[in-house]
Amino acid sequence: MGCVISAFVRVPPLRVLWVLLTALLVTTVHPAAAHAQPGDPEREQVRAVALKAAELIAARGLEAAAAAFNRDGEFKHGALYVTVIDFAGVWKVYPPRPAGVGVSVINVKDPDGRDIVRDILSVARDSGEGWVEYRWLNPASDRIEPKTTFVKRVPGQDLVAYVGLYH
Repeated sequence: MGCVISAFVRVPPLRVLWVLLTALLVTTVHPAAAHAQPGDPEREQVRAVALKAAELIAARGLEAAAAAFNRDGEFKHGALYVTVIDFAGVWKVYPPRPAGVGVSVINVKDPDGRDIVRDILSVARDSGEGWVEYRWLNPASDRIEPKTTFVKRVPGQDLVAYVGLYH
């Protein structure tokens, strides 16, 4: 037992403090990461809806898919909804505010100044799909909340479908 204690005491206190502060900083900067982990059923549902939305656009076209995305059902319920933008950053589908369709959102930032649309487009262009974290207005609670969003490029098109999960 004395060996274990003396080994622990030999760790420089500044190193321990640095490790603890780093862990705290990571949790503060990426609060959504602490909530939505791989294997989380809600996270998997968000991913599945985004993948299915991209497939629907590819198979039936944007207009038919938009009708499904804008009505309550599998693509829109509560705070879950499908958003679609083109590679120029123009909203093609935005269920919380359908009047915004056709508006360029390329320069939209979250409350922390993060270029979220550019981040979403970057993931779509570079990887075809992936996760983006930011803060956004939750239409269900009417509050700014951390959000983890799954992004999926529509196969063969310059369109991106994405679905987010509020925390």
